[in-house]
Amino acid sequence: LAEKRSLGSRDGPPHLVVLVLLHSRAVAHDTLRLLQSQDSAVVHMDEGRAGGFALLCPRLKQRWHFVTAQAGDLHAVLDLAKVADSLLFILDPADGWDSAGEYCLSCLFAQGLPSYALAVPGGTDLPPKKRIDARKKLAKTIEKRFPEAKLFPLNTEQESSLLLRHLATQKQRHLAFRDRRAHLLAYTAEFVPSQESDLVGTLKVSGFVRGQTLDVNSLVHIVGHGDFQMSQVDAPPDPLSLNPRVVKGQKRSQDMEIQDDSVNGTDEMEEDVKVLMKADPNKQESLQSEVVPDPMEGEQTWPTEEELQEAEASLKANRKVVKVPKGTSKYQAAWIVDDEEEGSQEDDDDGDEDDDINDDMMEEAVSQEGESSEEGEEHAEEECETMTVSECLRDDQYDEKMEEDEEMLERYKQERMDEMFPDEVDTPRDVPARVRFQKYRGLKSFRTSPWDPKENLPRDYARIFQFQNFSQTRKRLFRQIEKEETEGASVGWYVTLHVCNVPVSVMESFKDGKPLVLFSLLPHEQKMSVLNFLVRRHPSNSEPVRAKEELIFHCGFRRFRASPLFSQHTSADKHKLERFLRPDAALVVTVYAPITFPPASVLLFKQRSNGMHDLIATGSLLSVDPDRIVIKRLVLSGHPFKIFSKTAVVRYMFFNREDVMWFKPVELRTKWGRRGHIKEPLGTHGHMKCHFDGQLKSQDTVLLNLYKRVFPKWTFDPHVPEPVPWVRSESVLLVQEVEMD
Repeated sequence: LAEKRSLGSRDGPPHLVVLVLLHSRAVAHDTLRLLQSQDSAVVHMDEGRAGGFALLCPRLKQRWHFVTAQAGDLHAVLDLAKVADSLLFILDPADGWDSAGEYCLSCLFAQGLPSYALAVPGGTDLPPKKRIDARKKLAKTIEKRFPEAKLFPLNTEQESSLLLRHLATQKQRHLAFRDRRAHLLAYTAEFVPSQESDLVGTLKVSGFVRGQTLDVNSLVHIVGHGDFQMSQVDAPPDPLSLNPRVVKGQKRSQDMEIQDDSVNGTDEMEEDVKVLMKADPNKQESLQSEVVPDPMEGEQTWPTEEELQEAEASLKANRKVVKVPKGTSKYQAAWIVDDEEEGSQEDDDDGDEDDDINDDMMEEAVSQEGESSEEGEEHAEEECETMTVSECLRDDQYDEKMEEDEEMLERYKQERMDEMFPDEVDTPRDVPARVRFQKYRGLKSFRTSPWDPKENLPRDYARIFQFQNFSQTRKRLFRQIEKEETEGASVGWYVTLHVCNVPVSVMESFKDGKPLVLFSLLPHEQKMSVLNFLVRRHPSNSEPVRAKEELIFHCGFRRFRASPLFSQHTSADKHKLERFLRPDAALVVTVYAPITFPPASVLLFKQRSNGMHDLIATGSLLSVDPDRIVIKRLVLSGHPFKIFSKTAVVRYMFFNREDVMWFKPVELRTKWGRRGHIKEPLGTHGHMKCHFDGQLKSQDTVLLNLYKRVFPKWTFDPHVPEPVPWVRSESVLLVQEVEMD
């Protein structure tokens, strides 16, 4: 109750209302004019921002700040929704919203929707009876998106007063990622170039503090531009104050001479601008986001006392007495071989020769069988080749008719093949399989076999930060936010932040009418680590999305580009890599990115060649965990050539004898559920004798699974290009026709 009373009051920040147009025929001008025509209300127009004004009602002891989101600008709508107290959706009285409005609502719902109201201006030109029917039809249209929402007609001053009262009294919806961080929307901004360069300087941003108390020693994130430090925080006079103190000062200055009027006014303003706090270099958060790796670190470590004692004990255990001539050193004695050892080595050599002879005899015994089956093999191979080529030709012709774009056609085919034959690859003929797959290993069980998370880490892991216990650190930070009082600018204060080393492009963006939104960072949130997002494919997009493709992320208050990995969402300690973003299951997306403490929503976009951003997936931040193991699986397939009771001769999995011996320890399985292992190779062309737990079917396929851990690529880029404005439903067909021409 206290929170609701403070919002928009004298002690709290103004009630920030963002107008969002959901239809091409919806116009904000009439709505703003009606809202400005309130009795006993004072209107302050925003400087340099079209469609923005503040509304002060001393009688109601309320103040509002209305901002209009530029129609078609995705980043502006999402950025303003991050800090807005309420969203005011402007609908069309006939259709509600169009295709661009539907796309906008999808993004807003995925990011997190604050309190909202639905306004319907217009519709007065219809007869009363048709007006009621149109209202019922519109209520049925919006029921899917807003099941319990109330429509507010907006044609008279009385209706606008009802809308304002609803905005002031409705229950505020909380967005977790902003409630635990201080944030503000820039009301005014000023850029002061530095002495070294005009391209970088200090940005003085003025606005109302929201969310939490703002500490000058913490870092601040300017949405879309990066992380920065603050040098000081000032407290200028509140431009939207309900207190008439400024009016009295103006009356007092009017009684003086005209010459002294301007001077006294500026002196009074200078006295009013006071420095609240300055940054302490000893307490200020660092901007360091990466660890600078030391190439010599971990090269040579001095053994501990326990390791030295263990080594000494093992030497004593392995020590043997050998007769040596006088004057022989310990080093020379170590090379003298005892007679018994020499004899045992000769026996071993003889055993090896016997094994070679036995192998040769086995090859000779099998050669007759191989020769007798060569004709059958050639005949079967010819049949397989003929069938495969004809089927591929039919598929290519069919797909060429359906899709003109060859690149998209190839992606669709790869996605379909991955669904039909997951993770299956062909064994290369020109490179030995033991060389081609030397980084892979076999596992007895993917679920229970151990895998060390610190084994064979890439060099990029030396650049990131990792928590000893991430969940415990997160709980401790959130507990401090809730219980401990931090020094700084309190919620509702109008302050000016001096942000250091800001590029001039930030000020240029603000002058162009883009919203300037700032968020304070929690400790460690500027540091790089491995982030895992749980996402689900958005139903509006059906194009195939491969792993390691560049995507655009909107994570909480951040925007960045990265090339992610996709993996299955399971409770096990190992997670299988997915080559495509699946439409029917929730997947985990893994990237290198700055640390963010959950909860935080995430939106994934893919940029088209024409600059538009397509929403492909939505979800939330799962964890910050570099130890999450993502495993890539490869499946080698073979076909049973001769089937006996529980044994079978398998071919086409390998093409030489050495590969069969190399992969002999790995367990086999079949598509029909049989399990087995390789007993021995037959011949020199990759045929092998395998034993299974039951008799195989002739149409079964023998599979061998290989596994390798994979890591994301370091492609993090905090600069995201501005998307092309949305195309309304009437213009989509025109764009497609132009592209086809």
